[in-house]
Formats: sequence, structure tokens, C-alpha cells
Amino acid sequence: MKRLFLISSALFLFTTINYSQNISKHALGLRLGDNDGFGTEVNYQLGTGENNRIEFGLGWRSKRDFNAFKATALYQWVFALDGNFQWYVGAGGGVAAFNYDSNLPLDPDDETFAFAAGDIGIEYNFEIPLLLSLDFRPEIGFGNVNDDLEFDIALGIRYQF
Repeated sequence: MKRLFLISSALFLFTTINYSQNISKHALGLRLGDNDGFGTEVNYQLGTGENNRIEFGLGWRSKRDFNAFKATALYQWVFALDGNFQWYVGAGGGVAAFNYDSNLPLDPDDETFAFAAGDIGIEYNFEIPLLLSLDFRPEIGFGNVNDDLEFDIALGIRYQF
């Protein structure tokens, strides 16, 4: 019984790793979500192995009295589901900065903070070089302006090359 369990486990791991080779070396696109007030994020994924990648994102928002940017980096593990569907999980962090044009005497004009982030999502890899994803990214900030837990859900559209 023990031998059957070990053989089954080894076959499962080999199959999972073997079918997880569907990620591309490069993917560039947009991550469309609320992004904690930063708007759309320009996003780049770099494949680092058969089932691993690094995701970089840059989000920004500019209004009349408010400017902000956010840079994110996540390491992700990608696993096959069925057909062209895959799911992924990852962890990482980044840095963000706010610039307020406030006339109030006690409001800070600038604030920079770091944050840690997790990521879990599902994606569909089309036969053409298009990748669609839906992910959930919890983030916890370390700073005066943002020191709480935030949740971000977004749709990703990327060109693979």
C-alpha cells in the first residue's frame, strides 16, 4: 500500500510538472482592476522556468489634486488545470508613493510606503498569443498612509511572445 501511494504521488507530480509547461517566456499587457485607487496597471511577465515566472507591474493615477504610482513584483508558480486553463499562486511586494496637493495644514503632501502582496488566479492561454487572467491580490502596507490590508481583484489581458 505504501509503495502504491509513493508511485501514485510521483506520477501525479510528474504529470503536473509536465503539463505546466504552457507558460510563455514573455507576456506584456494590462491588469484592469481597482488596484487600490491606482487604476490600470501595465504588466510584464517573465518566465523563469517550466512552471515559474516573475510578474512586474506599474500602476499610476493622476487627478487634479492627487498623483500616485505603484510598482509591484511577484514570484508565481503556475499549474495546469484542464486544456488551456491554468491557475497560479505567488508572493512578492513593492513600493508606492502618493502626492497630495492639499491646502490643509496637517495633511502630509507626500507619502511613500512599502507593501507585501500575495496573488492567486486563474488564466486561459489561447491558441493565438493572448492570455486572459482573473486574479485576487491581497496587500498589506507598511507606512503612515497605508498600513492596513487591502484586497484587489483584476482582469489581465496580455500578449505573449
